[in-house]
Amino acid sequence: SVLLMLYFFFFNLLFFSVAAICGPPRVSERVTHRQSARLGRTVKLPCPVEGDPPPLIMWTKDGRNIHSGWTRFRVSQHALRVKEVEMDDAGTYICKATNGFGSVNINYTLIVIDDSSSRSGAGTAPEHAPELAGKLVRPRFTQPAKMRKRVIARPVGSSVRLKCTASGNPRPDIVWLKDNRPLVDEESGAGGEQKKRWTLSLKNLMPEHSGKYTCHVSNRAGEINATYKVEVIQRTNSKPILTGTHPVNTTVDYGGTTSFQCKVRSDVKPVIQWLKRVEPGDEKKFNSTIEVGDYHFVVLPPGDVWSRPDGSYLNKLLITRAKEEDAGMYICMGANTMGYSFRSAYLTVLPDRKPPPNSIPIPTSSSLPWPVIIGIPAVVAFILGTALLWFCQSKRTCSSSSSSSSSALPAAQRLPVASRDRACPTVSPQPASGDKDCLSYEDYVAHQQLLLAQGGSGLAPKIYPKIYTDIHTHTHSHVDGKVHQHQHIHYQC
Repeated sequence: SVLLMLYFFFFNLLFFSVAAICGPPRVSERVTHRQSARLGRTVKLPCPVEGDPPPLIMWTKDGRNIHSGWTRFRVSQHALRVKEVEMDDAGTYICKATNGFGSVNINYTLIVIDDSSSRSGAGTAPEHAPELAGKLVRPRFTQPAKMRKRVIARPVGSSVRLKCTASGNPRPDIVWLKDNRPLVDEESGAGGEQKKRWTLSLKNLMPEHSGKYTCHVSNRAGEINATYKVEVIQRTNSKPILTGTHPVNTTVDYGGTTSFQCKVRSDVKPVIQWLKRVEPGDEKKFNSTIEVGDYHFVVLPPGDVWSRPDGSYLNKLLITRAKEEDAGMYICMGANTMGYSFRSAYLTVLPDRKPPPNSIPIPTSSSLPWPVIIGIPAVVAFILGTALLWFCQSKRTCSSSSSSSSSALPAAQRLPVASRDRACPTVSPQPASGDKDCLSYEDYVAHQQLLLAQGGSGLAPKIYPKIYTDIHTHTHSHVDGKVHQHQHIHYQC
């Protein structure tokens, strides 16, 4: 029962200690869910969450995941930063933090304000801004970040959108030119151009759509121009090509998080797959492997493939809570109907810096939760109290059993009290023992043997004397000069 109590106590202590340390992510500070940003500026949306283990952060905009392909967006552990804000950046943003114990969301509504549109036109498109009577404003492009890339290459059958969003007073007009000639609907052909006020959309591109496209924006205060060069590339039906330097060799701390990237250029959407080389002798640890040359590889779960504006495709492999077995060679393979290409990189996982389990670390008091600080002294006191109680109970039981066994003897077999205390049976006194009030051990044994030799049914059974453990002599001197000497003999059961 004592062991069960100890187990139950330790279980509760461990449970409440873990509960005090680990748990789902939580919002650590108050946030403003309605955010506003001015056109062309930078906005930062915080995500103040914390938890143990540290949560993974994922951002979405209007239900779409924000990834590295969004060039103006930077995701950090505690915030989302958007550079050179555009009108299309307005919408609903969600920060989702997840760990093994649960998840938490923080929602934002972002409003983009265009100061040049009107005095009250926060978040409104330039074409809906009322004109300011009596004040002329020269046209200007309101979304220059979307106009940075002026040379665009697209494969046959794809599409492209050219933007020239502008504002001014009075509201400016826009005219689109192709190779310095006005673009008319008759020239669009089967592929088709759709001309909205500030955007030219070219769909189902053909080789004849290649050329220079210019937007001419003007009003009574002035005019501005912007030119795009569009190149339509014939499909060559070639195998995918891995562009850039990724994936690259990476080193990560034990328990840390890292990722590999793979950028593939292909005429059609490729299949991007990640493989990990299996070390010799570890093939049985996996349900299935593929053999390439002299090595075995395990196929990792596929991730999302994102299409980039330059016509390439991006895939990312995320590795969380890195362990020693995660180290090794990783291969990114891009494939389509014409073939495949691959590139490899190595992951190095640094050794675990935590002490081994058999050693007992001595953490500082500031790092211990209060259940542990209170629980450890309580456990020690409980164990000491239990041991002391058990010892006292054992002594009491032993004393009781000795008394019972002594009292259970017949009266004939019991020594007198005075004699039992002195370990001397009651026998007739000997004249030679003038100064002694008790028989010696040798005399007592001789007397017992004599009784046994005489026999007789009425005699008591032989009772052995106690074994002495210490003998010391006391000498007393009286006033009248007489000296009296006697011995003290200590016995043990």
